[in-house]
Amino acid sequence: MEGTALLSSNGVYVPAPRGNPALRLLCFPYAGGGAGIFRLWPQALPESVEVVAYQPPARANRLREPPLRRVEDLVAEALSVMAPMLDRPIALFGHSMGGLVAAEAARVLSARGRVPVHLFVSAKPMRRPSSLLHKLDDASFITELNRRYAGVPHEIMQLPDVLELLLPGMRADIEALETFGEVKGELTCPISVFGGADDPAVSREDLEAWRGATTGPCRIRVFPGGHFYINDARDALLADVSATLAAFVRHRLGSEPAQ
Repeated sequence: MEGTALLSSNGVYVPAPRGNPALRLLCFPYAGGGAGIFRLWPQALPESVEVVAYQPPARANRLREPPLRRVEDLVAEALSVMAPMLDRPIALFGHSMGGLVAAEAARVLSARGRVPVHLFVSAKPMRRPSSLLHKLDDASFITELNRRYAGVPHEIMQLPDVLELLLPGMRADIEALETFGEVKGELTCPISVFGGADDPAVSREDLEAWRGATTGPCRIRVFPGGHFYINDARDALLADVSATLAAFVRHRLGSEPAQ
């Protein structure tokens, strides 16, 4: 059964608490995004899976907090505030910058002996971006962010006061993305790598490069859409994630092998 959504002041959002979940899916948003993008995900996932989303500072209910500017700091805070939720098997999902945070979190957890059951990386190359957007002035930063990622919703562009409030968090996220080296150390968990067919920022070659990040299985799937295909192809994406997690749950209950 689902309970009332939980949004803590320290960065944990559980949109639909489960009474006794078999596993938890830890979710990490894209640059400038918040945990609310995962609000409807529980509706498309098995009842046995509880969605736990990370709310970074400098957005939504943490808007007045200073942003974090390093991936390592985002991972450290996320795993600290999510620590009480790590008493079950976990999978991780991250889109764009969130994919990098999810992968690094998977590495840190694995080093602690808590190997995730699955890692979902969405629309994120392993390579570091070739140019540094975070050093641009505000106008150039927004222009280039939209050109490269279509990253600022049209509605926000029409509200300069709101955009001004969101800019520090967006800029800090891009700085974190652009200054992080690479995920160090090979993972052992299975990885699903997703992308949009028309994403100008992430090529098929970029997606394929993730095969070298794990000794476990790695599969690639491309959906219709651009960098934010997660909106256009949301149902197909969640059906894929749901099937993968359901297979693990069935395996855990002893009925069939996990994929």
